[in-house]
Amino acid sequence: MKKINMRVAAAAIATLVSFGLGASALAAMTDYEFQLVETKVKSGKDAVVAVRLVDKRTGKTVPDAVVFETRADMAPDGMETMTTPIEAVPSDEPGVYRFKVALVMEGGWRISLGAKIQGEEGTLKNEVVLQATE
Repeated sequence: MKKINMRVAAAAIATLVSFGLGASALAAMTDYEFQLVETKVKSGKDAVVAVRLVDKRTGKTVPDAVVFETRADMAPDGMETMTTPIEAVPSDEPGVYRFKVALVMEGGWRISLGAKIQGEEGTLKNEVVLQATE
């Protein structure tokens, strides 16, 4: 009788452990990142910057994220207080997010983004750096 109970207990523990491992397989926000589609963008008041949201574990783009925080500044050139308007514009490619940015000067621009990813807890906060050219 004790052998059967031990086997049942071992099976129950194995099942619980496998559920625990499955739960820890959920992604962390560090498993995601925004990547520039192009690192150089022509300067101008209506420049469009495209970024893809990537799951670093698979390399696949992540569609349907809600980007709710945006900021553009010239921190890479030592001018963090030099900010410019940025607004989301439609994208026809899943997992690629586009923004109209007034890149009024040539040089390095930092785009800071905050997003919620469907099915994940927490907020992704990420930055990309691009070069505005003539």
